[in-house]
Amino acid sequence: MYLVTVVGNLLIMLTIGSDSHLHTPMYFFLSNLSFVDLCVVSTTVPNMLVSILTENKAISFADCLAQMYFFMVFVTLDNFLLTAMAYDRFVAICHPLRYTTIMNPKLCGLLVLVSWITVVSLFYGAGLGVYLSSSITHSSWKSTVASVMYTVVTPMLNPFIYTLRNKDIKNALKRFISKIASSQ
Repeated sequence: MYLVTVVGNLLIMLTIGSDSHLHTPMYFFLSNLSFVDLCVVSTTVPNMLVSILTENKAISFADCLAQMYFFMVFVTLDNFLLTAMAYDRFVAICHPLRYTTIMNPKLCGLLVLVSWITVVSLFYGAGLGVYLSSSITHSSWKSTVASVMYTVVTPMLNPFIYTLRNKDIKNALKRFISKIASSQ
């Protein structure tokens, strides 16, 4: 699942970056969402895989704190990007004639930058304080399954849900793969 997530998200970022037809606000946000999803799984899954392989579930306090911090930053950023994508779709549907003037590259970059800055400031202060003061509890099997679904399955499915059912992405992906194959 980790490999599918990494390859899927990297493929989407490379496809959107390499095809000039996809340099629009919607695909800009999708590319950023793929990057953030890649970061989400990369903060938790490698450590989880090492724990499973070595059968050692111990993690130092500093490592746990860093992992939780970055996980929460990227999950919150995921939510802000989904909000920006919802705004983009709102403008496209409700104001189609003014879409290109409203959703210009400057605004899209500003929305992503504000998302990053907001997430970092929220979690740098509040998140750090909450997790430093929380007590250690043992999670049940159900909460473990729910955590895996949220941290691994959702970022794996996002590329398929948001992009691979899109005709423009499918065509760009075919061109990208054929370009790679022809250069080999």
